[in-house]
Amino acid sequence: MNVLTEYAVSELTVKNSRFIAEVYPVSSQAEAREKLHSVKMQYKDATHVVHAFIAGLKAETSGMSDDGEPSGTAGRPVLDVLKGSGITNILLTVTRYFGGTLLGTGGLVHAYSDSAKLVLSVCKTEPYVEKIKISFSADYSLYEAIKRKCEGFHFSEVQEEYASDVHVAGFIWSEELETFKSVIKDITKGKTEVCIESCI
Repeated sequence: MNVLTEYAVSELTVKNSRFIAEVYPVSSQAEAREKLHSVKMQYKDATHVVHAFIAGLKAETSGMSDDGEPSGTAGRPVLDVLKGSGITNILLTVTRYFGGTLLGTGGLVHAYSDSAKLVLSVCKTEPYVEKIKISFSADYSLYEAIKRKCEGFHFSEVQEEYASDVHVAGFIWSEELETFKSVIKDITKGKTEVCIESCI
């Protein structure tokens, strides 16, 4: 599975109807619902804001809505495209501004499917790797050496707090955790312990 790494947008016009497709990284159904609410607020004047989402390491959570379009003509086609993409942790919305011409059920299915395919063709993804949130504190005199070593690991979303020593938190690939802990222990001669905060 791959995960979406950043927001992307594309637009399609079918018989004067505008279809704005957008993708957002989400990690849960609750986050998808929250993001969907903000999208609907953004497009208050739109005719429909159709959506589908998939979340979880094995894509175990999914959902969709036609948002007033005829049943099965909007949310389902978008979700089907999403499922076929191999991407998880993603919310895909298609916002429609009606152009005055009815598209019919077949036309709607094609328009929503094509919109979903178009935005997925321009979005950026990366392999889904289990990450663990860790934290540790280190002496100022050792921190530069630790930082240099961190560059050899997949250590991301790093936050640093400077107090009596340097407190560091971030996410590391779970498969690298034990090696990372050993490296930190060696540099600090056992004085610094890496704590696991939570798993995602």
